[in-house]
Amino acid sequence: MERLNELFWKVFFDALSLQLFFRFIMTLHQFNIFLIVMASVALVVYVSLFFVDAGYGKFYDKKWGPAINNKLGWVLMESPVFIAMLLLWLFSDRRGDLIRLAFLFLFELHYFHRSFVFPFRLRGNSVMPLSIIVMGVVFNVLNALMQGGWIFYLSPSDYYGYDWLTTPKFIAGFLVFIIGMYINIQSDEIIRNLRKEGDSRHYLPKDGMFRYVTSANYFGEIVEWIGFAVLTWSWAGAVFAWWTFANLAPRASRIYEHYKEEFGKELDTKKTKRIIPFIW
Repeated sequence: MERLNELFWKVFFDALSLQLFFRFIMTLHQFNIFLIVMASVALVVYVSLFFVDAGYGKFYDKKWGPAINNKLGWVLMESPVFIAMLLLWLFSDRRGDLIRLAFLFLFELHYFHRSFVFPFRLRGNSVMPLSIIVMGVVFNVLNALMQGGWIFYLSPSDYYGYDWLTTPKFIAGFLVFIIGMYINIQSDEIIRNLRKEGDSRHYLPKDGMFRYVTSANYFGEIVEWIGFAVLTWSWAGAVFAWWTFANLAPRASRIYEHYKEEFGKELDTKKTKRIIPFIW
């Protein structure tokens, strides 16, 4: 009973803290400044990643410090945003709003897959540096504050009217989101099945959107969050879409150069681009 009592008061004060933070500490003006800062940091990250490889996956480097199992790393890095978004919804007095529930469902659909499905479908025994995980957690929690803060606390109460689900913004954004998610998951599946168990050779992915870009999985994720920005019609969503591009585009460029070196003429550079089909 005593432990239940402690849990109750902990949840109560957590809820109260979030309500106070978004109602009395974080004003809409301050939130907009927060978005500007996040967008500016994304620009710094974008430029930096053309010169420094983030040391995970095919660019793993011991200089990034101690590392843990890759599967566990993905769960630890991605699950905080899934949980934080749920808490922001749970402690909001708008948690019964149908439109905002639709936004929550789509956001959590992506992160449920990324946190609890994708990691356990990875093959091999690669590792991920703890420093990468920590940076990922920090960004993910800040992103939850961006998306959840806007959707559940700071957006005007009548901004998302009852007819929002039938507006061109929502319908177009929803379709783009679903298409992006499909491309992202399909591309991960293609990469996963490039080689059979025990085969250590490297292969150039060519199916699906890999016919047009060498980082089709990244392209799908960028499309996804552009769709989310449109369907929520928010600056918070737009900043997240920009962050996704800023984080993934330089890595896609690096992968492209790596494939050119490794596969030579097998990579059709006239047809297959880095991350934006037909363009770059």
